[in-house]
Amino acid sequence: MARQSRREFLERSMFAAAAAATGSQFIEPRAARAQSTSPNERLRVAVIGVNGRGQSHLFEAGGFTNRKDCEVVAICDADEQVGQTRGVAAVEKKTGKKPAYYQDLRKLLEDKSIDIVTIATPNHWHALAAIWAIQAGKDVYVEKPVSHNVSEGRRIVDAARKHGRICQTGTQCRSMAGTIAAIEYVQSGKIGDVKLARGLCYKSRGSIGARGVYDVPASVDYDVWCGPAPMHPLTRPKFHYDWHWQWDYGNGDLGNQGIHQMDIARWGLGVDDLGRGVVSYGGRFGYEDAGETANTQVSVFDYGDKTLVFEVRGLKTSPYKGAGVGVIFHGSNGYVVLASYDGGAAFDLAGNKVQDFKAGGDHYGNFVDAVRSRKPADLRADILQGHLSSALCHLGNISYRLGEPVPLADVRSHLEATRPAAEALETFERFSGHLAENHVDLEKHPIQFGARLALDGKAETFTGPLSDKANPMLSRDYRKGFVVPQAAEV
Repeated sequence: MARQSRREFLERSMFAAAAAATGSQFIEPRAARAQSTSPNERLRVAVIGVNGRGQSHLFEAGGFTNRKDCEVVAICDADEQVGQTRGVAAVEKKTGKKPAYYQDLRKLLEDKSIDIVTIATPNHWHALAAIWAIQAGKDVYVEKPVSHNVSEGRRIVDAARKHGRICQTGTQCRSMAGTIAAIEYVQSGKIGDVKLARGLCYKSRGSIGARGVYDVPASVDYDVWCGPAPMHPLTRPKFHYDWHWQWDYGNGDLGNQGIHQMDIARWGLGVDDLGRGVVSYGGRFGYEDAGETANTQVSVFDYGDKTLVFEVRGLKTSPYKGAGVGVIFHGSNGYVVLASYDGGAAFDLAGNKVQDFKAGGDHYGNFVDAVRSRKPADLRADILQGHLSSALCHLGNISYRLGEPVPLADVRSHLEATRPAAEALETFERFSGHLAENHVDLEKHPIQFGARLALDGKAETFTGPLSDKANPMLSRDYRKGFVVPQAAEV
């Protein structure tokens, strides 16, 4: 009875806050609220997907089994063995309380006593799971990228706004004090005029094995696992995780690791739409396997007077300006390097360090605070920010997938039309040098040079030549029973 009263209070108060301003680029850090120890105040949490990031949702510092103000009451995973062992049994061992288990999230969402749903499924499930949870009256923490395609992300935003729910994105760097301080430093003008941000995802990725037809683990409900995606035969040897490198389910490292750095780069530039255009090039070099996404890729995003460049390298490489997985903001008077999840440093043009940025944060705590306040503006990673940054990753992949193999001799002429040309050419020289160091012969393995696509960044659609091919890729076809609702239906 006490829990129902609390939920009624939250429901009443959410309407007063539903019109609160959302999507601010910078939110001042503040002290987290003290965690309530009262059982009547405890939020009931369900975690969907517990094999990867779901383990962090459950057990990392600040995770939901480590919070006094939350209780993990339900676990859902399409792989029963994973759900029961890494979820139910592990939570019971940690907390002394056994959560319920569901193999199908639709059954879980029927439980009206659940306050919060966290989502750590494969990417192709993120949007539908989030929207269904929001429609069921839950507040949602959804992992990055928040969507499998551009349109899905906007539909989550629409659903959260329509139903007055709190929806946080799993881009935890936005809650880290070091990152917040670095972004403030960049935006304050202390490194001068910043026209260029560079995101880096230099993360070694080996072959995932030969393409073939493999057995789905017996413990997996494959119909539920596929959900919105086509139910094709399994073509990769390793069922879990390696879906990242196949287009039906994942988005490559641009949308896997890279989304964190894409988000920081966009945040620092202070841009709040999808820009004017995109072009991307690269390939899957060094091996032939069941993977489909690029393991080496450059994407250039045109924001008029500002440019965002993103580099993915999955083969052996050295850091650039001290960063391997990170972001570099290039200013007229210096630069800032964020080389880790929780900090970095500012440098003058001569490379002398000027200031350090080092501190952690509590992203889950920020989410719980916003659930209690009913103010989306309290979120450091509101769903709108997650959508915009995820969408940029998808745009880069659309350009790449619409591309054609280009002989090495012709690549430079293609890049001369990319603004700023000098930067585009310098990036390519490092790109080609990196591949040469890994013994990739670009004469034998040509680069796939993506379509140069124009955008209406606010309408989130392509315009001009090739828009007839690119715009359908902003969404996808869905299987019956697993259709992501359109805007009018959310």
